[in-house]
Amino acid sequence: MKHLTPLEAWQFLQAHPDALFVDVRMEIEYLYVGHPPGVVHIAWYEYPEMQADAEAFVRQVRREGGQEDRPVVLICRSGKRTLEAGAALEAAGFAEVVNVLHGFEGELDEHFQRGRLNGWRHDGLPWEQL
Repeated sequence: MKHLTPLEAWQFLQAHPDALFVDVRMEIEYLYVGHPPGVVHIAWYEYPEMQADAEAFVRQVRREGGQEDRPVVLICRSGKRTLEAGAALEAAGFAEVVNVLHGFEGELDEHFQRGRLNGWRHDGLPWEQL
């Protein structure tokens, strides 16, 4: 799995328009916190179960056009869920999986707030919100 900063991931997506960009956060995060434009939403886990189903996730990625030879870029809140989701895709044979470091909102700062240190939004990359 490749690990790219949000800016590097943005550049990768521009250079690889065939890549499948997947947001693995829960639906409420995707809708109300915001998301990059053009990203496909496939939750790694969902409330209230909060349990990942790796096989179902891989099936959904394939349904959205994910193929073993097509790059898949994964983003979540802080870059942690994407590690497990990416491992599931690699185990299923996906050859090029990219984890967006720091995710959409970034890591927590000393005041336990996100978005002040790093992340997709922090870096000024395009995003939209419901």
